[in-house]
Amino acid sequence: MATRTGLSIEEFLAGDWPADTQLVDGEVIMNDPTFRHQKISGRIHYALETWVRQGENRGEAGWGCNWTLAPGQVFKPDVWWTAEDAKPGINAVRSDSPPTLAVEVRSPGTWHLDRGRKRDVYEQAGVAELWLVDTPERAVLMFRRSTPDAVGFDVTAEIGPGDTLTTPLLEGFSQAIDDLFAD
Repeated sequence: MATRTGLSIEEFLAGDWPADTQLVDGEVIMNDPTFRHQKISGRIHYALETWVRQGENRGEAGWGCNWTLAPGQVFKPDVWWTAEDAKPGINAVRSDSPPTLAVEVRSPGTWHLDRGRKRDVYEQAGVAELWLVDTPERAVLMFRRSTPDAVGFDVTAEIGPGDTLTTPLLEGFSQAIDDLFAD
């Protein structure tokens, strides 16, 4: 649901918006996630956080927060991970650098943005990998760069039922797709 357009990052951050509000192309976008959306987001965050805690210098996993990726763009990924050298300050209210990995779980009102404009902004901002979690299809659409200096997402994959989600960004990380979508 859109509520206001033409806002700058500073105007948006100074506003008193609900927690699940983002700024996309200067337009305030409000999202009201479902219980299933939150459950799947929680499972992904738990899997990433568990992986982070299993070793040293494995970065940081989180959810939400204000990621200012370009003019007029303040995204709050459902889940994110940053490499150790890219962690935002513990008391920061925003990060002007992109997360290393961003995860967006499908919501009916914003899926078109996740697959379109937000995907493009994540790519242009330098996100190394993006997971779009398609709950009705029980699949994860993965977009990543083959090397850190790749111009854009040049590797894509759809990980579905029976598959295991892995990534070269997180050595030893794995998430069974069937477990992720278990009811």
